[in-house]
Amino acid sequence: MQIFKEKALLTAYLKTIWDKNCAIGFVPTMGALHQGHLSLIKNSLDENDYNVVSIFVNPTQFNNIQDLEKYPRDLDADLEKIRTVCPNCIVFAPTVNDIYEGNTNSKSFNYDGIENEMEGKHRPGHFDGVGTIVKKLFEIIKPTNAYFGEKDFQQLQIVKKLVVKNNLKVNIVGCPIFREANGLAMSSRNERLSKKDREEAALIYKILLTTQEKFASRSAKEVGDWVKKTLEKHESITLEYFEIADETTLKTCIKRSKNKEYRAFIAVFIDNIRLIDNISLN
Repeated sequence: MQIFKEKALLTAYLKTIWDKNCAIGFVPTMGALHQGHLSLIKNSLDENDYNVVSIFVNPTQFNNIQDLEKYPRDLDADLEKIRTVCPNCIVFAPTVNDIYEGNTNSKSFNYDGIENEMEGKHRPGHFDGVGTIVKKLFEIIKPTNAYFGEKDFQQLQIVKKLVVKNNLKVNIVGCPIFREANGLAMSSRNERLSKKDREEAALIYKILLTTQEKFASRSAKEVGDWVKKTLEKHESITLEYFEIADETTLKTCIKRSKNKEYRAFIAVFIDNIRLIDNISLN
């Protein structure tokens, strides 16, 4: 395994690969790796000659400084997990100063409005931070394919839009949500949940599965009202938002169209820990 902590050293190494015209797979992460991340790496392994995994907690996409400070960091543990699935991986674990060169600010991006829906409404500037770091990493690594999980579906659509609008030569691959045994979508934040909270969190996926059933015969508003009433009965879970939206525009579904694909999105707090999930309704 090749481990780089400076972009200059990484690019010097990658140049030998670029010259070979080989396929490079890239999995960007913020560390605290779990089986969901490893599934992305496995997908990359299957489709590329070389594979790069980045581990970088990006400060510009955090709206809450306490959330940034509490974000779990254990590089040695992350490297050990990567070795179990990709012993020949190239790992990029830079410092904030190396990436941002002393100017830790995000650039402003226009994603044709999809940045203003759901997560964008509740986390102002978040997707500017995402776009800033993803664009930087793409320019440093120059991957052929980059892999993102569908748990952050809005982020996946943002990245696809980023690539098109900036004419970046990378193929974006969306990968299915990897879930725990009780259905909870795997997330680095899950490690902060108590055993009781983790059991309570299983309700999120159950609600999404029922949403899938109900949307076949009920309106988006009716389904949304049912979700809110259901969660009101659970004091340990606070609903931030629930939306049924067009998968492409991410606009809230007011009246269903046969020609569109829809997805249900949810964000909740359990003991001040924020969890998100989504499910296709088609």
